[in-house]
Amino acid sequence: MSASRVATCVIVDNSKTDLCLTEHLVGLTQGLRLAASFTSATAALEYLRVHPDINLLLLEAELPDLSGLELLRQLAQPQLAVVVISAHRHFAIEAFELHVADYLLKPLQYPRFQEAVQRLLAPCLALPTLAALGPAAAPESSDLFVKVNNRLMRLNFDEVLYIEAMSTYSVLVTARQKYIVHYTLKSIAERLPFAHFRRVHRSYIVNTQLIDSLEDNILTLAGYEVPLAKSYQDELVHALRSL
Repeated sequence: MSASRVATCVIVDNSKTDLCLTEHLVGLTQGLRLAASFTSATAALEYLRVHPDINLLLLEAELPDLSGLELLRQLAQPQLAVVVISAHRHFAIEAFELHVADYLLKPLQYPRFQEAVQRLLAPCLALPTLAALGPAAAPESSDLFVKVNNRLMRLNFDEVLYIEAMSTYSVLVTARQKYIVHYTLKSIAERLPFAHFRRVHRSYIVNTQLIDSLEDNILTLAGYEVPLAKSYQDELVHALRSL
């Protein structure tokens, strides 16, 4: 793997023993390079703010100066994949609400560590993810990696009929299956790189290429019905190709 195909990572853990172990595991992992490691969340936050090109953050949940989860709340780097590491399970729900990529329990075991990291390397180095894409990004294919049930999955967005908001999550609906993903609808709307996906309601984004009909402010897509809010009606009708 060439240098351009190597992902860079930062480790934050106030336990020097655990920090050394994680550094060792990073060194064993092909395609991953350690850029820096910290025992202080505050120092790590300052570093990450001036190094926006870091791909992966390996972050202990419990830190003395600033908790790992609080660090995430202060870090405005949507392209950064985060794996939270902890000796306790009870931080997991809050961590996934902050859209972390994975959650690993201590003591770290290399097979589980490698599985998590290698799953992240593909979208970081080859295909874009929703977490990494800006509004102007334009992938070569219709595939994106999305987080489904704590797992990154490749999904062909040409098959997605619509996306529905569900609290802090969203549901991606295809003709065959529904996928609950760890992104808010607002986050998806800001980062989804396909122009044919349009917001039609405060709770819905639709694939305009798969709309079958529009009647009485109801869109039909492969048998599903999606409401069309009046505030989006003129924009959508203008965007649709019609006689």
